[in-house]
Amino acid sequence: MGKPTGFMEVERKVSSEVAAIERLKNWREFKIQSDEKQLRSQGSRCMDCGTPFCHTGHIISGMASGCPINNLIPEWNDLVYRGRWREALDRLHKTNNFPEFTGRVCPAPCESACVLGVIQPPVTIKNIEAAIIDRGFEEGWVLPRIPQRRTGKKVLVVGSGPAGLSCADQLNQAGHHVTVMEREDRIGGLLMYGIPNMKLDKELVVQRRVDLLEEEGIEFKTGISVGHDADWTVERIRKEFDAVVLCCGATYGRDLEIPGRNAKGIYLAMDFLTDNTRHQLDHAFNGSNPVLNATGKDVVVIGGGDTGTDCVGTSLRHGCRSVVQLEIMPKPPESRAANNPWPEWAKVYKMDYGQEEAAALQGQDPRQYLVQTQAFIHDAEGQLTHLEVADIIWDKNEKNQFVPKEVDGTRRTIPCQLALLAMGFAGPEQKIISQFALETDARTNVKADHDCYQTNVPGVFAAGDMRRGQSLVVWAINEGRGAARECDRYLMGVTQLP
Repeated sequence: MGKPTGFMEVERKVSSEVAAIERLKNWREFKIQSDEKQLRSQGSRCMDCGTPFCHTGHIISGMASGCPINNLIPEWNDLVYRGRWREALDRLHKTNNFPEFTGRVCPAPCESACVLGVIQPPVTIKNIEAAIIDRGFEEGWVLPRIPQRRTGKKVLVVGSGPAGLSCADQLNQAGHHVTVMEREDRIGGLLMYGIPNMKLDKELVVQRRVDLLEEEGIEFKTGISVGHDADWTVERIRKEFDAVVLCCGATYGRDLEIPGRNAKGIYLAMDFLTDNTRHQLDHAFNGSNPVLNATGKDVVVIGGGDTGTDCVGTSLRHGCRSVVQLEIMPKPPESRAANNPWPEWAKVYKMDYGQEEAAALQGQDPRQYLVQTQAFIHDAEGQLTHLEVADIIWDKNEKNQFVPKEVDGTRRTIPCQLALLAMGFAGPEQKIISQFALETDARTNVKADHDCYQTNVPGVFAAGDMRRGQSLVVWAINEGRGAARECDRYLMGVTQLP
């Protein structure tokens, strides 16, 4: 612990951002990293507490508390404070394959579990993590790690999101020949197409890491949809590979089957985001908008979370006329409620980047809480024109379950020509699961215990959202690493992977 009194002397300061109105003019990342003096000062706030909950990675009340990949946070905070950046990078890479991703898009459950957060604003862990890896690339410290020996074993990883990439990275470092198959035209899965460029740069951040992994020996194949591609049957895969790890995500989006659902102008949020990012990449971010766009439209985003926020930010950059975000849950309190104690994930009100941008343009947070969509209204040509909505309360039904109940007299219509459904995901797509004859759980996820990731089919493993359900990028990395460890054990009898 470099400065025992740091947390008493230094106030929390996060990295700055390009002003909301200015950043809406382009698709570039808008975070501005703090200078070294401020970063080292923020590192001094780490308390060297007796039990650092920040890196425990427990599940408390159904939510992550602390870092799911057990980042050695107090160690690299102290090293940053001392100016020992190279050593901080080494400690960071011991647990995290891709800190440049988590340092940008992770919601930082580590900070909610920070012991300092009991009495003061927590340590700026996420900012420091991003600064360490960004400096590592700037200084040329992040170099290809080419395995010195090969085992002769061949492993197929299906899916190139954070779970698939972390799994492939670990297995490659163990000496196996790893092939990653991705159905999209670019590698990265959710990282490439599910998160907008202004939050995670595709060319400078995602592709940079993919290129590094390829240089280290991983073979990437795009445009192959395992389970659908006639050239890559299950029989061929099992014949050509010694093991298979399925990291296909939970991509089956929740729909909203209410009157008028067949109207034109209603899309799943991920289809909207994917189409936009593909267009921006194909056109080198030249300012044009894709065919599926929000330009000049009244947009309503149904649902919250990161995906809902990304839809808000994307719609604003398209030049929408207005944007509203409907949340079926109540507005969170300004500070922790009595039933949400530390070190649980803090369920408190905050505006993410999309809401900040909407507020800058429209004068207020675009979210409306405890509102449920009742019907989609369209014109004679079938084009969406309005939504019928109503206020709701949560009350118990005859089975003692909390359900939404409409408040009498609150039905109304709001203008909408583009509705984006951001209500989460119902589970993985089932075709590949059925072709491999895998067992599933009650939520249609692939059944595989967390400790072993082994499915009911020998030599076939599952990890990430496909196994645990929709979750965080950092959990996907955790799952990919765990599946790689157990796959290595299956192939070699023993493993040295963490």
